[in-house]
Order: sequence, then C-alpha cells, then structure tokens
Amino acid sequence: MPLTWFERPLLALAAIVLPATILHAALQNPAEAPGPASLAGQVLIAAPTLRDPRFDHTVVLMVRHNAGGALGIVLNHPVGERPLASLLDAIGEKDSTATGTLRIFSGGPVQPEVGFVVHSTDYHRPETIEINTRVAVTSSREILRDIASQHGPEKMLVAFGYAGWAGGQLEGELAQRAWFTAAADSKLIFDLDRDKVWDDAMAHHTQEL
Repeated sequence: MPLTWFERPLLALAAIVLPATILHAALQNPAEAPGPASLAGQVLIAAPTLRDPRFDHTVVLMVRHNAGGALGIVLNHPVGERPLASLLDAIGEKDSTATGTLRIFSGGPVQPEVGFVVHSTDYHRPETIEINTRVAVTSSREILRDIASQHGPEKMLVAFGYAGWAGGQLEGELAQRAWFTAAADSKLIFDLDRDKVWDDAMAHHTQEL
C-alpha cells in the first residue's frame, strides 16, 4: 500500500511541485492505433469479487484509456487532512494567511510520489488536462497557491499516485468481470460522502461486465 503524507511528508509534498510535464507525460497519447472504445471520463467500479486489496471497493476516475493503456485516479481512499498553510510551507511557499485544510487521497498504487488535483472545470491553467466538460486535472505548485488565495477551483480532490494499466491489461480485467462502469457524475467525484461512493456508483452503473 502506498505511503501517506503522514509517513513521508516531504516526498509527497514535493510531488505537487513537479513540472507539469509529469502530468502530460503520464497522460500523453501513444501513436495513433486502433483500440477499444475509450472509458476516459467514466468511472470504474470494483466488482465485489475483485480481491486485490489495493482496489477493494474502489471507484476509479478514468483519465486516459486508449490502445497504449489506461490511467485512473481512485476517488474513495482518503488518507488524512493537512493544513493548507503547512503544505505551502513544505514546498517553499510560506503563507501565514492561508487557512483551512486539504483532504488527501491515495489515488492508486503507481508512483505514489506524484500528486494530482482533480477539480471542476471552472479553474484552468496551461498545464490543466480536461477529462470532460465537468472534470479536469492539474499537477503544479501554482494550483496550491491559487487555492490558498481563494482563486482555485470550486470543487477539488487532491490525490497522490494513480492506477495504471498496460495496453490490453484493462480490457482483460473487464473481460474477467472485475469492473463495472458508470458515468463520472460530479457529485460522485466531489460531493458524496466517501464511504458511500462505491455503493452509489454500483447503484448507477451503466454496464454489467
């Protein structure tokens, strides 16, 4: 299981200040090739029979899915809260006026040192990747500054790490009925009690695999 901010805070905090190219490299499309219908912008819902402890009862926002593989961010594995002022201080952006806390999530077992902010599309920077018309992802120190100055997105979810699949791997898991799919509803991503996310997603799944 990936380490949390409380277990290695400096490494995790450093992730949010990595260049935006980290995010673009993770999400870049490979050479055009025939592939499955993309699930990007939808959610994967772990089937009750999925026994991998890293994904037990998880709901994963699909950020990319094409012939080269897939990348998603787990939405319902919170690991704790940190004061916003201490996060800014840790990345060299001291701001004693910053108030409030940010809830931190484990976004998946791959590269837990890399941070992502999943957010509503009212906020946009040059490095922002739009997943669909309602949800986007940004990975930069500037988004923390903007959140602190009350210029950040209206809705957000801060996660470290992601779920990744090689080309064809996710399709194999889908064929084995390891996952259901559903629309990536904004309420599901940002507003719903995290303990209810899996149950709500299961109640509204659109594809039984």
